[in-house]
Formats: sequence, structure tokens, C-alpha cells
Amino acid sequence: MAKQSTSPRIPQKHLHTQRPFLFDKTNYIIMLAGLLVFIIGLLLMVGGKSNDPNQFHPEEIYSFRRITLAPIVVILGLVIEVFAIMKKPSHKQSTEPQTTSTSSR
Repeated sequence: MAKQSTSPRIPQKHLHTQRPFLFDKTNYIIMLAGLLVFIIGLLLMVGGKSNDPNQFHPEEIYSFRRITLAPIVVILGLVIEVFAIMKKPSHKQSTEPQTTSTSSR
């Protein structure tokens, strides 16, 4: 005697139902902007290579751009990313019907 499955079968039409995205389109745009700012900050840190490895040029390595500006831009990019994640998405369409309660006297 063959063992029968006791788990309920899910109809095929319910397998491909659309679930709403976790974030809104604006959240993804803000995340992309934050990623771009972050990458710009990393690119600002690049450089400082000397042609002669025996010479040290502190004005190239310890410049304002690499020591101050680039870390501020990187942190700003991270703050933008956190804001994009924490921003509440605005759902314009509601799946639940709106009911109004009226009281009669």
C-alpha cells in the first residue's frame, strides 16, 4: 500500500502571486544615490603614489582631499543609505477596502 501525502496541495495559480516589494521606487533611487556618493568618496581617497619608492611626499598623502574630504563624503554616502532603508515607503494603492463607520442615533 502506497503512503499518501498528508500535506495540502497548493494550487498552481497561488504559486506565482505577486508580493509587494519591500521598498518603494523612491527608496531604490535614494539607495542608488547613496551608493554613488559612497563610491565618489572612495575615489577621492585614491592616489598618492610616488614614482620613486625611496621618496616620501607627505603633501600628496596627507592632503585635505584624502584626509578630510573623502571620509566625510564616504560617511555621507552611508548616512544616505541608512536614510533610504529607514524611509517608510508610500503605498498609493491599498489592497484593503476602506470602510467608514457611521453611528446612528
